[in-house]
Amino acid sequence: MLKDRIKILVCGATGFIGRNIVEALSKEPSYDVKGVYFRSKPYENCSIQWTYADLTHSDDVRRVINDIDVIIQAAATTSGAKDIVQRPYLHVTDNAVMNSLIFRQAYEQGVKHVIFFSCSVMYQPSEIPIREDDFDANRQLFPKYFGVGWTKVYIEKMCEFYSRIGDTKYTVIRHSNIYGPHDKYDLEKSHVFGATVTKVMSAKEGDTISIWGRGEEKRDFLYISDLVDFVRTSITLQDKPFGLFNVGSGKAVSVNELVTEIIRHSGKDLKVIHDLSKPTIETSLCLDYSKAKNDFGWTPKVSLQEGIIKTISWYRKNCGK
Repeated sequence: MLKDRIKILVCGATGFIGRNIVEALSKEPSYDVKGVYFRSKPYENCSIQWTYADLTHSDDVRRVINDIDVIIQAAATTSGAKDIVQRPYLHVTDNAVMNSLIFRQAYEQGVKHVIFFSCSVMYQPSEIPIREDDFDANRQLFPKYFGVGWTKVYIEKMCEFYSRIGDTKYTVIRHSNIYGPHDKYDLEKSHVFGATVTKVMSAKEGDTISIWGRGEEKRDFLYISDLVDFVRTSITLQDKPFGLFNVGSGKAVSVNELVTEIIRHSGKDLKVIHDLSKPTIETSLCLDYSKAKNDFGWTPKVSLQEGIIKTISWYRKNCGK
């Protein structure tokens, strides 16, 4: 092992975002990549070192962070709109505990850089792209996002706190709706993109698929490789102790538009109905990424059309539809 290689720990390396980061960074000769797994078994990748850990246990956290330069914190308890509406506590306790333990060990062991994946649920609905400083903590969050939203804000502030008292840099990423290979494609835990792909690709010609709610709410969708590019860039270019960045496409797309495009690129003739009895989160939002562009020169490269085509191609190869 070369001494000048950067030692990177990817927490949540078997999850959607973590797996894509591991696969990308493990190909770069300047990085030694270690992946943390918990409930999901590790997959074959001879370029990374796997380590088991329960990141809500302090002894496990202390062990895996030993002799690490950069932590990419992609581990989280996550799920879709159904759990956010019906079991919102799932996104609160474990996420607060594991990040508290990780950040403390990063401080105590002198880790150089921590990258934390937040999200955009703390923002108010808006018809124009939202900047980072548009968030106002004195305003009420969207009610269905209360638990997950304030938990994310709390963890973001922990990042800023530790950046002020130690030498560890922190990058906080408020990303939009990420999609692409290795996403969740089961209907119980997936977000709107993954759920729609599963419904469309599982349907037979002429079938009817059901969309939760009216489909009028708008989302900002970003292909996973663009998020990975931001992570790679921040490792190289961030020189400040703390940075908080929106990372999204800057465009709002309605669920109805998304469904129409996924059906079109699937090549199937399908009908759509709206199930108004199912839980939905009726907000519209897209992100202004000008800070990421100005500080790092980052811009999204994959259009929604290209991303849909890439995702459907990957799904057909890996999910058999």
